[in-house]
Amino acid sequence: MAARARNSRSLGTPRPAGGSTVSSLNPAEVAKFAAIAETWWDSEGPFKPLHLMNPTRLSFIRSTLCRHFRRDPNSCKPLEGLKVIDVGCGGGILSEPLARMGATVTGIDAVDKNIKIARVHAVIEHVANPSGFCESLSALTVPNGATVISTINRSMRAYATAIVAAEYILNWLPKGTHQWSKLVTPEELVLILERASISVQEMAGFMYNPLRGEWSLSDDLTVNYIAYGMKKVETPSESN
Repeated sequence: MAARARNSRSLGTPRPAGGSTVSSLNPAEVAKFAAIAETWWDSEGPFKPLHLMNPTRLSFIRSTLCRHFRRDPNSCKPLEGLKVIDVGCGGGILSEPLARMGATVTGIDAVDKNIKIARVHAVIEHVANPSGFCESLSALTVPNGATVISTINRSMRAYATAIVAAEYILNWLPKGTHQWSKLVTPEELVLILERASISVQEMAGFMYNPLRGEWSLSDDLTVNYIAYGMKKVETPSESN
């Protein structure tokens, strides 16, 4: 997700800016999510874990963006005046509450059906080329703008919980939703974003409490984590 300073929602598909580029789209991933696109807003369906995690993701995004752009987090519309691009927006379950916070939100997704669903209601582990994906995020972000990425760590604990338990034991997600080899560690993400001129300022993990059925922010990055970075300002010497 990229944010820039500047109340309506604008949801659409990405358009190439011209020239030859290497796509980060993974056709198998696109087909997989297209097959279950109709269930995005079913809080008890395949995307239930995202619905449960959404308030915690929003809390992190709200607090980091308010600090970054010097906004009052207690305001009813703390993101008013900001332009936010939600990349991989799915059915819009994150885009919509961000718009309610006052941001002008543009949702981008590889699955056309997801955009249609997002209009009705108006994450990096699934792309083929993480470096190219982050370069695209950087291109969408103005200097000093903010970038937020939520993903899953490539750790044995993540394999055991986010894949084996969530997909094959608890059936929280359709089998094959995540591939462990495609997950990105926090250290790798920092380096990838650094090469894309985005400096990571803050990271937090997500911790799930099975007794309460709730997620909370944590210092533990071993499974689900979220990163907030700032687009660097290019100096004249760097641009030459």
